[in-house]
Amino acid sequence: MSAMKRVVLVAALSVLFSMSAAAGDSPQGERQALMKDVRESAKVIGNTMRGKIDYDAAAVIESLNVFRDASARFGELFPAGSETGEETEAAPAIWEDREGFDAAISKWAEATDVALAGLPDTLDEAKPVLGSVMQNCKGCHDDYRIEED
Repeated sequence: MSAMKRVVLVAALSVLFSMSAAAGDSPQGERQALMKDVRESAKVIGNTMRGKIDYDAAAVIESLNVFRDASARFGELFPAGSETGEETEAAPAIWEDREGFDAAISKWAEATDVALAGLPDTLDEAKPVLGSVMQNCKGCHDDYRIEED
């Protein structure tokens, strides 16, 4: 490996390491970083459904992939002991009703998988599947998130 390639590799690994550190070494920090990505993806889907931006299947699929990846990791980011700290918006209901919380994540994941498996070519056809994804996303917020004023 050339010296230049080694420099590039070290620089790339340093960036990745700093990004993971910036995302937080705690469950609270990791889930907050993950939710920032979900929030940005939700904006794409929501604005598309409202007609604020043109329907772009590739952009919607990219957003749905963020949802799928988040739903696969999300449950593990709420271990006992992470109920407070780091300005968490996680509601106590997550730990009081863990079965319900896990079920809510599963419903969101399933709706996302259905949307990814057969995303229609037009917005009118896509609205029902995307609506289900967004409704399940919101449902988790309604029950398991403390809303800031």
